[in-house]
Amino acid sequence: MTTLSIDPQRLKTVRKARKLGRSKLAKMGGITERQLTKLETSKAASLPEPAASRLAAALQIPTQALTGELPLIEDDLQPKSTCTSGCCG
Repeated sequence: MTTLSIDPQRLKTVRKARKLGRSKLAKMGGITERQLTKLETSKAASLPEPAASRLAAALQIPTQALTGELPLIEDDLQPKSTCTSGCCG
């Protein structure tokens, strides 16, 4: 299985910009809150490709933006609705 190196600071920056708590993002990404905390606080983080893809999808950014292959753009740092019921726009 392929693992991807995740930029911990990017992960934390985008999560906070999206106004997502660790527990909610972890649940959306299919990992534990403890795993997410370790990812955000480590100097070098890596995840299996499927898990990295789920986190990126939950954050609504390309996986390559988490790895540093793509730059973060202004839209990546704006709050986005994660509501699925349609009540929040």
